[in-house]
Amino acid sequence: MTKDEEMIEKRVRSEMLYEGRIVNLYSDDIVYGNGKPAKREVVTHPGGSCIVAINDQNEVYFVRQYRYVFEKFLLELPAGKRDNHEDPFLTAKRELAEETGMEAKTWTDLGSSLSSPGIFTERIFLYAAKDLTPVGQHLDDGEYLDVLTIPYDKAIEMVRNGELEDAKTQLALLKYDAFIKSQI
Repeated sequence: MTKDEEMIEKRVRSEMLYEGRIVNLYSDDIVYGNGKPAKREVVTHPGGSCIVAINDQNEVYFVRQYRYVFEKFLLELPAGKRDNHEDPFLTAKRELAEETGMEAKTWTDLGSSLSSPGIFTERIFLYAAKDLTPVGQHLDDGEYLDVLTIPYDKAIEMVRNGELEDAKTQLALLKYDAFIKSQI
């Protein structure tokens, strides 16, 4: 048996401990390839999309939202969860319009990211959006946020100096900066 085969984990039993509106929590019994048993806790999440939306003035759209878990307001790129296994690109288009009131003509796929792969199934799909047109904001019930724009260079500086704490926001901006902006 190779070392990789020993490290592979297979689920032998799964028990749902909590079923929520957005996430579910499972307690799984697993067995390694070498037969050794272990336990895993798994939070399932439908995933989502995050958008670096840049207007003609080279400003990035942000949403400012109170985040209950951290008891403070955070600046984040527009983003949201996938509904009913929808295509991540459709999620991105829907969330951009809902949160910022903008539609984009030009889209670039920036890849995806696993939020916390040791426990969480969430995958965030990252996109860049340009050639924006206003269509009117339409927030979900119970969603409260402010929309603002920040000059692109200032947004990158804010990632570097720790002002933007949200991981998906940091990653999307830095991927755009490293891979897309350099091609322009």
